[in-house]
Amino acid sequence: MFGERLKLARKRAGLSLRALSAGIGSRVSAQAIGKYERGEMMPGSDALDLLAKVLDVSPQYLMSDQVVELSDMEFRKRTGTSARDRAAVEVAAVEELQRYCAIERILRQASSGWQIPQLGRRFLGCLDEAELLAMELRKEWRLGIDPIPNMTELLEERGIKVLLAELPDNVSGLTCSARQSHDNTRLSVIVVNVMHSLERRRLTLAHELGHRVFEPGSPVNHEKAATEFAGAFLMTREHLENRLGPRRNALSYNELVQLKRQYGVSAAALLVRLNRYGIIGDQTLAYAFQTFAKGWRAEEPEPIEAVELRGQLEKPRRFQRLCYRALAERYITPGKAMELLKQPLDHIEQAMRGPEVADAHAGR
Repeated sequence: MFGERLKLARKRAGLSLRALSAGIGSRVSAQAIGKYERGEMMPGSDALDLLAKVLDVSPQYLMSDQVVELSDMEFRKRTGTSARDRAAVEVAAVEELQRYCAIERILRQASSGWQIPQLGRRFLGCLDEAELLAMELRKEWRLGIDPIPNMTELLEERGIKVLLAELPDNVSGLTCSARQSHDNTRLSVIVVNVMHSLERRRLTLAHELGHRVFEPGSPVNHEKAATEFAGAFLMTREHLENRLGPRRNALSYNELVQLKRQYGVSAAALLVRLNRYGIIGDQTLAYAFQTFAKGWRAEEPEPIEAVELRGQLEKPRRFQRLCYRALAERYITPGKAMELLKQPLDHIEQAMRGPEVADAHAGR
C-alpha cells in the first residue's frame, strides 16, 4: 500500500526516481525509492517526512491504511488529460477519503452505502430513455418537478460520499468505489473539482448519478446518455414549460439569467435543454450562441458563486458535522480537528463557540 501511494504521488509531481532522490538531497538513493515503491523496503521516519514534504502530501497519506484501494474509476475529463493529471486526481481522492474514514472510525460510525434505487440499473435502448429514467428516479425519490436546491446534500443522503478537491482544470471529477481496510466496506464516491463553478459542479454530480443507474453494456453512448440524464434531472420539461410556455421564438437575457440561477445550471446548458424540449427551435438556439450567448460556453454569465468564493456553496456537510461532533464530545483534540478539517485553529474555535454576543451592559 505504501509503495503504491508513493508511486502515485511521484507521478503526480512529475518526478522520476532520480529526480525525487535529488529533491530530498540524495538522502535516499533512486534505487532505494524504487524498492519502497515495489514494497521491498520501508523508509525510516526521517526519510518518510522528506518524501512527503517534497511530494506535497502528508505522511498520513503515505502510511494510512484506512482506504485500501480505489476501483471502478471513471474520470470526467477533456481529451488529452495526462497520466500526471490522473495521478493528481487519485491522490486528492485518497487523501480526502482517508480523512473521511478516519473520523468515521473515531466515532465508530458506519459508512453509509449507496442506496440503489428500487428501479435498479436501467438498460438504455436509445438516448431518449435517459430523460425518462431521470423522471422515474425523481418520482421514486419524491422530488417533484421543481429545481433541486442542493445536489450535494441529495447525494449524501443517498449514501454517496461527495468530495471537493482541487483538481487539474481539465478534469471535472472522478467517480469510483473505495474499499476500507478494517471491514472491507465498499464506498461509493464522487470527487468534483472545487475550482469549477457551482453550475458546472452540479451538472457533474447529476452526470455521475446517471452513470450509477445505467446498466453496463447498453448500446447507447453512456457519456451522452449521462449528459442527457443530468439535464433532465436538473431541469424538468414540465417545470420549464410552466415558466416559459411550451414554445418560444425569442428569449430575453434577463429570463435566462434568472432561470439558470433558479436551476443552478450553466446558461449554456439551459439553452441546450430548452432546445432539447422543443421550447426553442434550432434557429433560436443558433442565434443565441451567435449573439448574446456567444461566449457562454467559455465564461458563465452572472455566476452564482464568485470566483474567489468557489466551493463555499453546496459544500459536503456530513464530514464536517462528524468532525465537530467528535471535537464537542472530546473524541479528538483541536489539533486533530485542524488536521482533519484543514482549517486554522481560530476558525475551528469560532465555529465551536458561535458568534460573539455583545455585552448588553457595555458602555453603561
